[in-house]
Formats: sequence, structure tokens, C-alpha cells
Amino acid sequence: MPRGRDKPATVRVYTVCDESKYLIVRNVPSLGCGDELGTLFSSYGPLEECKAMDAEDCEEYTDVFFIKFSQVSNARFAKRKLDESVFLGNRLQVSYAPQFESILDTKEKLEVRRKEVLGRIRSSVGSRSERLTQYSPGQGSSSGNLHHHMSPNKRTIFHPSR
Repeated sequence: MPRGRDKPATVRVYTVCDESKYLIVRNVPSLGCGDELGTLFSSYGPLEECKAMDAEDCEEYTDVFFIKFSQVSNARFAKRKLDESVFLGNRLQVSYAPQFESILDTKEKLEVRRKEVLGRIRSSVGSRSERLTQYSPGQGSSSGNLHHHMSPNKRTIFHPSR
């Protein structure tokens, strides 16, 4: 049933602990297509492992696959692009599998995320200071507004008419 235009799309939010370089792929047709599935997922980054999970419960005529990426970012991208996509006539169900992570995997994942966040903070602080330093006291504006210049220790207001 198609979603009505007045209903907003559902958004699922994942924390860093929910995300993982390990994925479980359900609803894969039982056609011996593990190599093709591995090729599809490897287009989003290098795989360390791609194998059928015999012990998992699944629908009749479908298989469940375990996929391990070398990096969480690749798994995140693959999940975003391939979850609910059609593969050989079946709609894939891709989910994170952090339960397969070792303590070392979890530490590595948290360290990578910490570095990503620090990089974003530093780049936003750098770009903000660049935007603020492009104004000088002698420059006016067509609207006559005040120009603000921020420094790390104080705030100075420049009046264009002075």
C-alpha cells in the first residue's frame, strides 16, 4: 500500500553502538547466489567475509547471509543503499549485527567515530573563523548592518559609519 503524501517518512536512527561492520542479509533467494551477493556488497567496500548462515531461521526458499566489511563506514553505506533493494526478485532485508563484534572491534569503531567527530568539529570551527575574518572594520554593507568579528577571547562590534 503506497504511503500517503501527508504522512512523513519513517526514519530509523542508529547510534554508534548499533552500527557495525557486520551485516545480516535476509530474504536472499535460495539459488546458490552467494558469489553474486558478495559481488554486490563488495561494490560498497572491501569484504572480509560473505557466507550463508545455516543456523538462522528464514522463510522458505530464502537464505540468510553474514557479511563482514573491513570498515564500519562501508557497511553503513551498503546498508543504506541495499536495505529493501530487490536482488534476484526478492527484497533484501539488511540489518547491523553488532553482536558479532569482539571487544577490539568495538574499541576500534568507537575510536574511528571519535576521530570523525573531532574532524567535523575542527573543520566547522575553522570555516566559521574564516567567514568571520573576511569582514574588516573599513568594509561597509549595503544594508548598513553592523559587522561582528569573533575572536576566541572577546567579541568586537564594528560600526560601518565610524
